[in-house]
Amino acid sequence: MNARERRTVHDFHNLYYNGPEGETRIYERTRWMNVPCEKCPLDLWIYQEIIAEIRPDLIVETGTRFGGSALFMAHMLDVLGKGGIITIDVDDSIARPAHPRIRYVHGSSADERLVTTALCKRAPDEVCMVVLDSDHSKAHVLAELNLLASYVSAGSFLVVEDTNVNGHPAFPSFGDGPYEAVDEFLKTHHEFTVDETREKFLMTFNPRGYLRRIG
Repeated sequence: MNARERRTVHDFHNLYYNGPEGETRIYERTRWMNVPCEKCPLDLWIYQEIIAEIRPDLIVETGTRFGGSALFMAHMLDVLGKGGIITIDVDDSIARPAHPRIRYVHGSSADERLVTTALCKRAPDEVCMVVLDSDHSKAHVLAELNLLASYVSAGSFLVVEDTNVNGHPAFPSFGDGPYEAVDEFLKTHHEFTVDETREKFLMTFNPRGYLRRIG
């Protein structure tokens, strides 16, 4: 992508992220099957491609929020006819969609005891994918990365969402967040690599956030 194209993508990204003048943010008005799903649809399409490709037995999601993304992934697993989702959130006061493939877990995704308890009975040879979308502070995301990376199967994905904040290119005043956590994580975890092919739609809320386990 040349400099002019990159500027165009960044300008559109910020317009989409913040919403047109006089309107609210578009992702805050995005729904899956009438359930709020605060995602960029281009990323959801990439999730569909990844799920169809790796055929996960388990998807671990942190940051359930309204449950829209968990429901989306559950429906993708329905198409495959296999797999389940464990989704973790500190807030259990929100009414979320019921689905036989979704298991809701209440607590912090940086709590080692909670994560170990939730995942201890999983088969060691199953295909596991992890999606991080909870507290976006660098410290929290780095704690999640270090805690959950070992559960990701070889060839599968560890997706760090909202790496676009702190000026990458959105929300420049956010401060160190997921993008910076990924950079620090990759310095010591060479079994993961950034899969830039998952950014093929040009705009993603997860730049450098699609991490594939190669070892």
